[in-house]
Amino acid sequence: MALWSSRRRGYAVGTLAITAALALSACGGQQAGTDTAQPSGTAAGGAKLVNAGKLTTCTNIPYEPFQFKEGDKVVGFDVDIVDLAAKKLGVTQEIVDIDFAQIKSGAAMASGKCDVAAAGMTITDERKQNIDFSVPYFDATQALLAKKGTGATSLDDVKAKGLKLGAQASTTGLDYVKGKGFDPVEYADSSKELLALQSGQADVIVQDLPVVLTWLKKPDVAAKFEMIASLDTGEQYGIGLKKNADPVLLKAINDSIETAKKDGTYEQIFVKWFGKKPGELG
Repeated sequence: MALWSSRRRGYAVGTLAITAALALSACGGQQAGTDTAQPSGTAAGGAKLVNAGKLTTCTNIPYEPFQFKEGDKVVGFDVDIVDLAAKKLGVTQEIVDIDFAQIKSGAAMASGKCDVAAAGMTITDERKQNIDFSVPYFDATQALLAKKGTGATSLDDVKAKGLKLGAQASTTGLDYVKGKGFDPVEYADSSKELLALQSGQADVIVQDLPVVLTWLKKPDVAAKFEMIASLDTGEQYGIGLKKNADPVLLKAINDSIETAKKDGTYEQIFVKWFGKKPGELG
């Protein structure tokens, strides 16, 4: 009886030890599962990445010519810029299409959906509270696109003539016109904003100048609409990363942008997508 009890106690202790180990393992697994921002791979130089072997980029499609689909492939100016960093890191770029509000708030990077965000995103003090930015890679400005014949040539004319103004939600263009006293109708993305103009829901829309110029290359748009004003807002785009970003990853992105500007690669990419050299848009 005593021998049996001793053995049983031994089995019980062993069982408890195994159970405890499994419990700790389960807790560890659960914690890793809930912290989706934990990187699962590294790249050249030790950069921490969400997915091994890939630089995962969050964007909002379409935003031509910065990012849009050609067939099944996402292409554009931003795509080519991030590809430079991916090449430097020895990985390939993978693109995730996501709502722009999640990008500008920093939620997309903080939750581990992506390593970086490249979505024609203006660097602002407000966004810097939730996002770390790369060095600027594009000087941006806004423009007004209107149906032909409005007679308007400025925001003041839009107000004086009582024209219906539209803007893309969560953008600096929206913020700019609101700051001028407008309350525009908001549209979820640039394609819906253009459709609103084409269908008569809006008389004028505000959008980034390069996007407006790209739209006007399309015969059906150029036939009925015109750019009536350029708004010099002094904006610059940056590649977004989660707050307190991995310094190795941030350095790789900054270095790739700065090197491209020095060796002529940036200008080649710029001409490819805009048909003009940097500084010649407008």
